[in-house]
Amino acid sequence: MIERYSRPAMKKVWSDENKYSKWLDVEIAVCDAWAEVGIIPRTAIPKIKMAKCNLKRMEEILAETRHDMTAFLGSVAESIGEESRYIHLGLTSSDVWDTATSLQLVEASDILIKDVKELIAVLAPRAIEHKYTLMIGRTHGVHAEPITFGLKIALWVEEMRRNLQRLNEAKKIISVGKISGAVGTYATVTPEVEQITCHKLGLEPAPISNQVVQRDRHAQFMTTLAITAASLEKFATEIRGLQRTEVHEVEEPFGTPGFVTTGSSAMPHKRNPELSERICGLARLIRGYALTSLENVALWHERDISHSSNERLIFPDGCMALDYILSIFTRIMKGLQIFPKRMKKNLELTKGLLFSQRVMLALIDKGLSRQKAYEIVQRNAAKTWDENKSFLNFIKADPDVVGVLSPEELEKIFDYQFYLMHVDEVFLRLGLTKNQWQAGI
Repeated sequence: MIERYSRPAMKKVWSDENKYSKWLDVEIAVCDAWAEVGIIPRTAIPKIKMAKCNLKRMEEILAETRHDMTAFLGSVAESIGEESRYIHLGLTSSDVWDTATSLQLVEASDILIKDVKELIAVLAPRAIEHKYTLMIGRTHGVHAEPITFGLKIALWVEEMRRNLQRLNEAKKIISVGKISGAVGTYATVTPEVEQITCHKLGLEPAPISNQVVQRDRHAQFMTTLAITAASLEKFATEIRGLQRTEVHEVEEPFGTPGFVTTGSSAMPHKRNPELSERICGLARLIRGYALTSLENVALWHERDISHSSNERLIFPDGCMALDYILSIFTRIMKGLQIFPKRMKKNLELTKGLLFSQRVMLALIDKGLSRQKAYEIVQRNAAKTWDENKSFLNFIKADPDVVGVLSPEELEKIFDYQFYLMHVDEVFLRLGLTKNQWQAGI
């Protein structure tokens, strides 16, 4: 497991103590259900509810049996004595294991959902703060047209909202239990007992199962983790790109409490986007877990055990890794340094080339064909690239432009404010208004 990256709440969810506590919760709930239908004497339930699992004793039994459930049941039986004969009545290991795993996944989902909400609550105000902060938009890594840094972050807000929706859906799809016996026929346990048990545990009974809860549910959960991680990798990659020395429009928090204070052992000047790089690396790990979960969907007949070994890793590791990188990115965005002056300087690097489309459209509006307008603008853009001189001056001097567009008309075209005309509309569409976020909405 990735213990180094685990945070306390998520680590607790996947601890052995919590795992076996959940197993015991399932076993007790089943006994309670059996008592409700009159199979187990009600007088036995108080004693059964006192049952404990001694992990040290379980390990000793496991060394002999090599079977988790047998070792667990042996340890529990020793804690209560005679009434232990009612525990695990009519069940197969997966009745307990899968139902308890669902309980753990629900707990993990709640933490991840909280993480995502916290990130959105950090992103939204920063988007509003930089709503009108102009910067160059880049496609293929090359300067395109101006955008604002606020729009860039607003895009992330909306993407994380989708991830929040996916996590809620994944939580719902995994919130099922299965108490249906060895191959799902209820031959040794009844649907009524399953219904009562799941209700007590806060789960829905799977409408149908074989020996296991079907792994398409778990695949949906793990794929949701991978998609969310992919979004974080996307955002972190953008920060890495914008932090490059020759760009330097943003910078991860550096040298403040809780953040990196050394960029390189060899080069004291270095300030590397180490946290963003860490996010990218762990996102790749989570994607691999999603693939493993998809391969677990196809089991032999009513069940084999090929999924079991890897699920002991991919569930806890995937949840802990996503919990960790969500927290890291939230911290980055809280303390992210943003350099509007550098953004303005970079806007001007290409000597006005970013207005090329506006010039072309203005020529078309004056009656030129699109092909002719494109040729005029492109040849002057080439001069600007080659000579590193003002695009506006080249356009003003072009014989094919003189008499078509006046110098005054051209000056108006080269106006950065033009690119801000619909920013308010986009933010309003997203519900990103200052008053809403000041109120904590």
